[in-house]
Amino acid sequence: MTTKVPLLDLTAQYASIRDETLAAVIRVCDSQRFIMGPEVEGLERELAALLGVKEAIGVSSGTDALLVAMMVLGVGPGDEVITPTYSFFATAGCVARLGATPILVDVDPVTYNADPRAVAAAITPRTKAIIPVHLYGQSADMDPILDSADRAGVAVIEDAAQAIGARYKGRAVGGLGTLGCFSFFPSKNLGAFGDGGLVTTNDAALAHKIRLLRNHGAEPKYFHKVVGGNFRLDALQAAVLRVKAPHLASWTEARRRNAARYRELFGALVPPGLVGLPAESADCYHIYNQFVVRVRERDALRAHLEAVGVGTEIYYPVPFHVQECFAYLGYRNGAFPHAERAAAETIALPIFGELTEDQQRYVVQSIAAFFAGR
Repeated sequence: MTTKVPLLDLTAQYASIRDETLAAVIRVCDSQRFIMGPEVEGLERELAALLGVKEAIGVSSGTDALLVAMMVLGVGPGDEVITPTYSFFATAGCVARLGATPILVDVDPVTYNADPRAVAAAITPRTKAIIPVHLYGQSADMDPILDSADRAGVAVIEDAAQAIGARYKGRAVGGLGTLGCFSFFPSKNLGAFGDGGLVTTNDAALAHKIRLLRNHGAEPKYFHKVVGGNFRLDALQAAVLRVKAPHLASWTEARRRNAARYRELFGALVPPGLVGLPAESADCYHIYNQFVVRVRERDALRAHLEAVGVGTEIYYPVPFHVQECFAYLGYRNGAFPHAERAAAETIALPIFGELTEDQQRYVVQSIAAFFAGR
């Protein structure tokens, strides 16, 4: 059947900025400057101001943001990088691509972000960096993680791919650690018309090196001090993002209103104890890139919602420690019980800013009907 409530619908957002977006694309086409140039430089300045950081460097994707962030720190064979086992694959995949060892830790059972105590316990003399993930749009508990890193003398790379605009104790994520990494994948709160990413830092020397690495390490052209890669952000994507960025705050507030409405609807329509709603930490400003709930009969509920036309997704069904490609790390089922339970019981519901009250009511009514029939 036709989906009544899609997981994500970007058409309404696009309709509201269509003319401005097309004008920006035409501007780039008329200039014929598609690689780097003034659009990328303008976006970098604007996002640095928005995020309250000294430096913002546009790159080709959120994955490449993580990769180049580790490259600039010299992460390589023999090094360990601590990261939660429950996240999008790139978080640990980029560690392995550089020949370093992902050291996996369990997550907090409420927020699904890295457990700071587990992070502290995982630090060894070989630890080169810690990558806390601000999962689903909520900051990790950064103070204890930063304290542990400071005591050990290791860098902190914030994986803020899902969290642009999120705040921790009043400060925007991406400027709390050594480096911050963002994604502009179309489904993000600030999404491009394809892939794109950003690295942020308050360290001018690191920023200069990242700019070097994103363009094959060349400075000047054809003279290579180091081996980098092609991590450049396209001018067309930068132009689109420059149109969208001024709307980010209002779009995020729309998501937050939808999250609050879900809480009201679940409270009114679903008996307590059946659905675990997302927790918003007191020190955090949650941007709700995803609205992830927890149910014991997750797979049956998902099948029911699909049948009645409600889009859902599972983020993420297989933690890193039981992924086939990481079998060499030696972890086993049961090693990280909170992550494993989250992988088995969580499901993301539609939360995009243009979601209507009627659509949300239909989603919650459909969930209520599922439990009523059990």
